[in-house]
Amino acid sequence: MKITFLVIGKTEDNYLKEGIDKYVKRLKHYTKLEVVELPELKNTKALTQDQQKTKEAELLLKKINVTDFVILLDEHGAELSSKQFANYLEKRGHAAADIVFIVGGPYGFDQSVYNRANDKLSLSRMTFSHQMIRLLFTEQLYRAFTILKGEPYHHE
Repeated sequence: MKITFLVIGKTEDNYLKEGIDKYVKRLKHYTKLEVVELPELKNTKALTQDQQKTKEAELLLKKINVTDFVILLDEHGAELSSKQFANYLEKRGHAAADIVFIVGGPYGFDQSVYNRANDKLSLSRMTFSHQMIRLLFTEQLYRAFTILKGEPYHHE
């Protein structure tokens, strides 16, 4: 199984970069993970929120293959415990060779991205910055693989 983590813009804060890098390195023992950072839109002050979402959608959809299983990290998605997420990931891994998780821009996703998505997951009912979600997601992805392997990282 190959996992792509598709995000808009670069991670800005060093403490977040270091945390993300830590979990990305750990994940190499479990799966092929590619983090793809798409460039942020330029000159957005002249654009409406909908226009920004449309332009971001164009960038995102170019990076998705027809056969990819696309999961949006979205506030309206299903909420899973860490164990449930591990089981979800295991089932998805058996059903689809390539999984793409996407974090959208600051205004969320354009309808075209929702239409292409196969599923939506929420990491919390709370709102986090798009920068912070990257760290939370990579940690949860690592946690899921350690759960599946029966390793002692996760405690209940």
